[in-house]
Amino acid sequence: MNKTILNPILPGFYPDPTACCVDGVYYVVNSSFVYFPGLPIFKSTDLCNWEQIGNVIDRPEQMTFLGASVSRGLFAPCIRYSNGTFYVICTNVDDGGNFFVTAKDPAGPWSKPVFMPKADGIDPSFFFDDDGTCWYVGTHPAPEGVKWNGNWEIYIQKVDLSTGDLLGEPKGIWRGALKNCIWPEGPHIYKINGWYYLLHAEGGTGPEHAVMVARTRSLDEEFVGKPANPILTHRHLGMGADIVYVGHADLFQDKNGKWWLVLLASRPYSNDGNRPRYCNMGRETFMAPVMWEDDWPWASWQTGLVEKEYDTDGNVLRRYNAKEEKKLPARKNTFESEKLAYEWISLHSRNTDNIFAKDGNLVLKGANPLGSLQETSFVARRQIDFSYDATTVMSADLPNDGNACGLSCFQNENFHYNLQVVNKGGKLFVQVMMRKDGKDEVLVEKALPEATKDLANPLSVEGFSLCVKQNLQNLNFYCNGELLFENADATFLSVEKAGGFVGTVIGMFAVGSGCEAKFKYFEM
Repeated sequence: MNKTILNPILPGFYPDPTACCVDGVYYVVNSSFVYFPGLPIFKSTDLCNWEQIGNVIDRPEQMTFLGASVSRGLFAPCIRYSNGTFYVICTNVDDGGNFFVTAKDPAGPWSKPVFMPKADGIDPSFFFDDDGTCWYVGTHPAPEGVKWNGNWEIYIQKVDLSTGDLLGEPKGIWRGALKNCIWPEGPHIYKINGWYYLLHAEGGTGPEHAVMVARTRSLDEEFVGKPANPILTHRHLGMGADIVYVGHADLFQDKNGKWWLVLLASRPYSNDGNRPRYCNMGRETFMAPVMWEDDWPWASWQTGLVEKEYDTDGNVLRRYNAKEEKKLPARKNTFESEKLAYEWISLHSRNTDNIFAKDGNLVLKGANPLGSLQETSFVARRQIDFSYDATTVMSADLPNDGNACGLSCFQNENFHYNLQVVNKGGKLFVQVMMRKDGKDEVLVEKALPEATKDLANPLSVEGFSLCVKQNLQNLNFYCNGELLFENADATFLSVEKAGGFVGTVIGMFAVGSGCEAKFKYFEM
């Protein structure tokens, strides 16, 4: 097992990390937006090896995200522990606002959400003070009126955990370290050595993102920012840096008394390493060590940057260089268990009548196209490498015109590629379909030869192999080992071109009434 901290600790679309340490075990939770199940939770006993142990939102009776676009849904969770109970507080931006759930075991089950209608804004956090008081820490628009986009305020208010009610009046405590700051967000309060520290991000989640800190002796007194803010950023490096968008952090102490940040950042890449480069994997989870000087935190003190590899004392073992990135080992998912692995995600919800494992296959019954905001049949994994091969073997019945099934490289409802078998006018074709800016274009289409079909049913396929190979920003599509289309542009699967807050996922789908597809495995 790896005994060094290798960044990113969670490669792929795992943004807005939050962490806590309980009895020597570390837990991290991430934003998931409209993917279901939501709020993935990981644990580690050594900071070096991380295992997903569940999802905080894993049942439709907790919530679903039907009708919401991909970058809506669940924003910026915070995990905390107090008196034998784990709390995760979060925002469902379009359906109910701020809420929290609880569990005795972080692997679940987690409770139904307790919504907090008096808590406006986003990015909530809980802080448990020494006297047992629980404080709500959040962000909302400047109460006197927003003068510029991102003119928000961090505020605190006592909370009754038995009801979720906020008590008293909200108190604004901070508007950012910079003059005319935009988007002070992701706030967390900690009490350390008699000081209350406020850690937050500002500058927006793009190139200007940065981690800031302020402190006070009493929550009744004014917070004062660290003179050397920000404590961690890459914004001064520009988009030529190998790690960009550094920000949105959470602070925790390990079982040996050392301090760490979990934070989000992105790895841009292109075909030749030159600019412009694009972040197809979205925002990922990184770690950086923290030391204390004059009662202020200093992050990654040896270089001031997020690096590739640290030892568990916080020393830099290897600096980050994108040219040294290597493919992660291949992983083959089979479907022998009727319970899908925690890493598999679906859009908006998961209808288990349409999505299930049976007899060693993943079975998908057709629903809405992937451009829909309603129910779909889609099961995907996050892209975690600059380059990858994704392969599956599919058998399917496509009895009705418009039925389709296959593999999708999916960024959002308006930007994705589908490698698919489709019923078109009562005949089967294999296609590469590009959806860009919400418009579909078939890049290549071939009628299926009889040899690829189940001859007993001309609208079925058996043992049909589909493969997508991404080489940096070039996508190549194969069916039954034959190259179907090469060098498709993958850059529009990046956040820079598609917009939003998510990264690319790759997975299997089925569209249309009557369509049923069975996938034997998925290897990536």
